[in-house]
Parts: sequence; C-alpha cells; structure tokens
Amino acid sequence: MELIEKHRSHNGTQEVYKHYSNITNCAMQFAVYSPDNSKDCPLLYFLSGITCTEQNFIQKSGFQQFASKNQVAIVVPDTSPRGEGVPDNEDFKLGFGAGFYLNATREPWSKNYKMYDYITKELPDLISNNFQFSKSKIGIFGHSMGGGGAIQFALKNDLYKSVSAFSPICSLHKSTFSKEMFSNYLDNNVDQLNLYDPITLIKNSDKKFESIKIDVGLNDDFLKDLYIDDFIKVCEETGQKLIVSKHQGYDHGYYFINSFINDHIDYHVSILKNIK
Repeated sequence: MELIEKHRSHNGTQEVYKHYSNITNCAMQFAVYSPDNSKDCPLLYFLSGITCTEQNFIQKSGFQQFASKNQVAIVVPDTSPRGEGVPDNEDFKLGFGAGFYLNATREPWSKNYKMYDYITKELPDLISNNFQFSKSKIGIFGHSMGGGGAIQFALKNDLYKSVSAFSPICSLHKSTFSKEMFSNYLDNNVDQLNLYDPITLIKNSDKKFESIKIDVGLNDDFLKDLYIDDFIKVCEETGQKLIVSKHQGYDHGYYFINSFINDHIDYHVSILKNIK
C-alpha cells in the first residue's frame, strides 16, 4: 500500500491509499478515515455511485465530523478498476466508474471488472492487516449503484452487521442504469444477474437484518429508475423490516447525502455498539 494523501480532519485523519490488486489486475485506490484513538472502533464501508471515485464521498458528504463524533472508521473504495489496458466505454453507465460491484464474466471486462471479489476479499484483508479497527463491528452503506451494492453485499456476507443506503438501485433487472452492464459484463445471463440483484436476493435470502435503512429524495430525477417501492413490497412480503424515509425537495446528489449522512452513521453505530 502506498499512502498518496493524508489530511487532518475533525479529530481524525483522512487518508487515501493506492495498491496493486491481484483480483482486478490493476492499481486500485481507496480512502480511509480514522478517528483519533481508533483501536477496535466500529468500521463502515461506503460504496459510491456511478461516475464516482473514492474522492466524491470524502470531499462532498461531510461525513468526517460525524465519524469522529461517533468514533467510527470509514473505508471508501473506488467504484471500478481503472488505468491503461483496462476496458472503458464512452457511456457513463459502463466502464470506468461503473463497476456495479459484481464480477464480470464476459471478455474483455472479465479480466479486470471483479469488484465483488475485490470488496469482499482483498480490501477487507488489507484493512484488517494494516489497521486496528474492530474485526466484528462492521457495517456497509452506499449511494445509488453503491446503495444497491451495499444491500447485496450485506445479504450475502456475514462480515456486515448493519446496512443502509441512499437512493439505491434496487432492481438490476428493470433499471436502465444496468442494461448496458447486463449485456456487456454478464452476457445477458439472468442467473448471473440474480446473484447481485437486491430484490431477487431479498426474495431468496434466509438472512434477516434488524432493519435496513433507506433514504431517498422525492425530487430525484432518477426516482422511477431505482425501483425502491418494488423493494419495499418484497421486504414486506418476506418479513424484512425497513426504515424508509422519503424526503420532499431533495434530489439524487451529494447535497442530499450531506444532509442525512449523520443519520446514517448514527443508525449504524446504534447497531454495531451492541455487537461483541
């Protein structure tokens, strides 16, 4: 790991690291915010949305003051592999910034676009081996593409004890955001898509969380493309408790996230603090 940024922020330290990933076969970056006295503190992973890097969340959300107040560490990975030799596309919903937190199966994408394995295997090992955060008090949250990603990661991995999302893409089957991804990354294989689709996973999962928190703005230009109401219906049918807040006047962007980031950090800490 190479430290490429370090900034003092709200009684803590914001850092950005670069490393070569054996899973994505390219250099990757991720951000880590560590509050002072962070030994054994709770840890959250935040997954950003399409077009973002790790920089959007750490610069625009204002999370650092609330992470410091709650003594929680936050890790923010990039949203995709990048660099020379890594496939890209002019469509913002494909290529750089649009990894969709899955493992691509179709060439040429399959060599690098393995974000599911990167987030669940390589990155947690890096964090565990290089920092002294809690190994058990771990949650995950995200926004848009990353909000749907956070839900699917949480449902499939016991590592995460709490989960929340801002404006998550809940249906990879229906959303126009995922159409190009489906054909290019997964070769239109429905069984593969079901491995990552939040609604399908809720239907088929025996795992239940105490609750899943979702916030969404009602002035979101992409609201109809998120299929949050479909997700709510499936959760009601399967007995998964939700805490859903719909906010009049708010859109899809970081002003919205900045307005409610404190609520999400408080929510995770309220759950993680009770875990041994």
